[in-house]
Amino acid sequence: MRTKTGLLGTLSPEHSARLRQLGREVAFPSGERIFEEGEKADRFWIVHTGSVTLEQRVPGRSAQVVENISHGELLGWSWFFPPFAWHLSGEAGSPVRALEFDAAEVRALCEQDHELGYALALAVGEIVSHRLQRSRSRLIDLYG
Repeated sequence: MRTKTGLLGTLSPEHSARLRQLGREVAFPSGERIFEEGEKADRFWIVHTGSVTLEQRVPGRSAQVVENISHGELLGWSWFFPPFAWHLSGEAGSPVRALEFDAAEVRALCEQDHELGYALALAVGEIVSHRLQRSRSRLIDLYG
């Protein structure tokens, strides 16, 4: 992982500022469902405070916790890759304050500024890779 923290910290100051301009402050009370697996992924968030529990449906069982997202972390990456549908569900585990982004606006910005788009693609890809490694470790612990 890079030494800078969070999605915005991995981008250059100029790219971070351009992306931030598209964000808006939002809040979710504890227990609120933020998004649901299988639904359209049309936005994403950078968490300021609080935590979000990510869950996956498991046939014949209750939803299983996959990950907890907290301060500075990207919440949602399904918006970046077709077919733009959530792979997991997200619920506020505590009161959450976050910066929310409209996915279509951000993808349009990436089309306009290919350097920013490339940097964002690398950053999101790195986050997805890191989360897959953490999931793999949890599965090994669970079934190993």
